[in-house]
Amino acid sequence: MAHVNDVHIVSTDPLLEPAQLREKIPTTEKEKAFIHKSRETIHNIIFGDDPRELVVIGPCSIHDPEAGYDYARRLKALADECSDQIYVVMRVYFEKPRTTVGWKGLIMDPHLDGSCDLNQGLGLAREVLKSVIEIGLPTATELLDPITPQYIADLISWSAIGARTTESQTHRQMASGLSMPVGFKNSTEGNITPAINAINAASKEQTFLGVDLAGRAAAVTTKGNPDCHLILRGGSSGPNYSAKYVKDSAAKLAQAGLIPAIMVDASHANSSKDPSRQPVVIEDVCKQIANGEESIIGIMVESNIHAGNQAFPQPKEDLKYGVSITDGCIDWETTETMLRDFHQTLKQRNTAVS
Repeated sequence: MAHVNDVHIVSTDPLLEPAQLREKIPTTEKEKAFIHKSRETIHNIIFGDDPRELVVIGPCSIHDPEAGYDYARRLKALADECSDQIYVVMRVYFEKPRTTVGWKGLIMDPHLDGSCDLNQGLGLAREVLKSVIEIGLPTATELLDPITPQYIADLISWSAIGARTTESQTHRQMASGLSMPVGFKNSTEGNITPAINAINAASKEQTFLGVDLAGRAAAVTTKGNPDCHLILRGGSSGPNYSAKYVKDSAAKLAQAGLIPAIMVDASHANSSKDPSRQPVVIEDVCKQIANGEESIIGIMVESNIHAGNQAFPQPKEDLKYGVSITDGCIDWETTETMLRDFHQTLKQRNTAVS
């Protein structure tokens, strides 16, 4: 007998229903109020009703929850210090897109051993998000798998659609139904047109295949997400954070009938994947803002307790504390200096305007 079904499938392991996990690790009323307010604040920044700049900052990915809590506590103190000019949201990234293969994030592999215990990973993701919110920081993540939001999206204040998935119809549809603001990155080549098309698509009503809170396959119909914006992250053609790219991007957004709201990602191709160059990118952004550029609504930075990254896989006991196992990051000392400088630039601009 010829086999035509599941020829390459090794196993199929049931997951907890999203509703079951949400019941097991629930969101409190206090947390719900905090998340609602943070999303509202980000909406106001995107649309210019809040004059502050949005700063999405934190580790490239979370692989050690203890170090993540440590980083969050440090960031909370800095966020409070600078809160009159910037609104800080912590990167709490659990899903990592891979060009070929590699560690795909804490949800997929929470034990860092290739065992792919997804039920454990999804639960751990909720616990980490709750711990950051309890500290008093809004959370940000990249949503990669379209099923993941049903498990964790109620704890997220802002999300990104990455350069590899901005052109994906599946992710545009998913974004149209998300309850938080969403940033779309330009393509890996550096082209912003796919991201502009994505923002347009995500703002419209969509119907697509998805899952409900019971984990059942469902036809999902959305009303569209009005809180989407562009993220410039550079590409294979080079960086795109300078004034000419920002102005051109703002003009193209306006031509498409969209809010000219732009976040500059200081990492990835904008820093040529050299984390030590992230402050250079932010310094340039500071100059643009000081010169009156109004389309820049925020920045994104990959930051950790210690600089750089470390090879992985390797034994967990050999991993250095507070060092990324994915993209390289700037260290905490550099983070403090950079955000304080950014804060001072904004304060001087706003003082001059008033």
